[in-house]
Amino acid sequence: MKPETSPNPDSRPEKPTKYFYFLDGVKVDVDTPSTTGAAIRAKLPAEKVGYAIYLEAHGKDPDRLVTDTETFVLEKEGKLRFYSVPPANFGCE
Repeated sequence: MKPETSPNPDSRPEKPTKYFYFLDGVKVDVDTPSTTGAAIRAKLPAEKVGYAIYLEAHGKDPDRLVTDTETFVLEKEGKLRFYSVPPANFGCE
């Protein structure tokens, strides 16, 4: 028979890990360690539904257009910052 062990009174239940990214300057908390372009797009308000989403690059690298099928690992890629851009028709009349 094994001796009974009493629960450690100093032990606290583990907090679920929270992950986040920024979209248009607003912090978005999520429960999963990764997200997709489609999930990020779903966080846009209704008036921005047709907007493109870009990922801010570091340093002199250009910002990058995000597709709905892309996956971003939030725990490995650091603080990701996305922003939305309205559709544009350059040169069209």
